[in-house]
Amino acid sequence: MPQRTIVITGASDGIGAAAARNLAKAGERIVVVGRSPQKTAAVAAELRADYFVSDFAELAQVRELAAALKEKYPRIDVLVNNAGGIMGAHELTVDGYEKTFQINHLAPFLLTTELMDVLTASRATVINTASAANGFGKLELDDLNSAGRYSTNRAYGTAKLANILFTAELQNRFGGAGISTAAFHPGVVATNFAAESTSWMRHAYKTIINRFLLTPEQGADTLVWLATSTPGQDWVPGAYYAKRALAKANKQAYDADLARELWDRSQEMVTASEPAEKPELDNA
Repeated sequence: MPQRTIVITGASDGIGAAAARNLAKAGERIVVVGRSPQKTAAVAAELRADYFVSDFAELAQVRELAAALKEKYPRIDVLVNNAGGIMGAHELTVDGYEKTFQINHLAPFLLTTELMDVLTASRATVINTASAANGFGKLELDDLNSAGRYSTNRAYGTAKLANILFTAELQNRFGGAGISTAAFHPGVVATNFAAESTSWMRHAYKTIINRFLLTPEQGADTLVWLATSTPGQDWVPGAYYAKRALAKANKQAYDADLARELWDRSQEMVTASEPAEKPELDNA
């Protein structure tokens, strides 16, 4: 089997790094993407892999990442949108969007759509890291910035719900062009993904509960399975998985109209963040 190119965001730590190691051992060409220059470079050096640094709290950096990936890789076989996390108090990014929603949903939405020509030409698999936390999310299209009501857990759950809706709508729009998508819950994993949060999860992860959490390697198992198995044969494209099996999600996750409307709103939001074109100089 020819070596494939697999791009993994959030690969400088946790399940992203664990999946990168596992897939690299299997002979895949891994592209490591992370926010921390030091951690990202260290994982890449370990795997002898290419790497890119990008902070998803700034959509301009996501556009730069997409442009760099398109320039270097004419083929991308698997894109893993794994970067994300639980944030702290309500905060808007430089783009004007609630930070949890942007990092967990808008940024991977933008990266994926910017890469769509390469992904469709490659008949790629797109894997989105969601969470069982989607169960306590509630998506309100008229308040995607959580201006009316905010809690760290609800914002995270809503963003993870958005990941599942995005997965379904991506399959709906581009499945006919060869794209295969899946979202998955990695389990409750001992990582530092809640480090910036004021959520009870941050404290839980630093206490005795940590002893009972999954290792990053265990949490990456379903991701690796999705990346190495055959869509349409081993799993159903567009669906949500946990422990290598179809999983039940928030009832909003099955609303096709909501998925379509979220896509349209997300497109409007990322388009609004685009820099204005520089006016042409008048040489007359």
